[in-house]
Amino acid sequence: MSKRYIPIWFFIGSLLLVYGILIFGAGIYQAFVPPAQPTVLAELHAGIWWGALLIVVGGAYCYGFWPGRQKRE
Repeated sequence: MSKRYIPIWFFIGSLLLVYGILIFGAGIYQAFVPPAQPTVLAELHAGIWWGALLIVVGGAYCYGFWPGRQKRE
């Protein structure tokens, strides 16, 4: 009987993916509905860039550390 463990990196990747989706969604919303008092450098749309980066990194972690993909000994 072999024990299967879920790697902690899978959960970290899941969190990064969820946070990335939320930040990306908020950035898209702010791009179409700008706030009344925009922040400095708001035209760079940092939320979109950081959200996309978190989605890519979180997706890579989830894919790389998906439970059951590890080598079996």
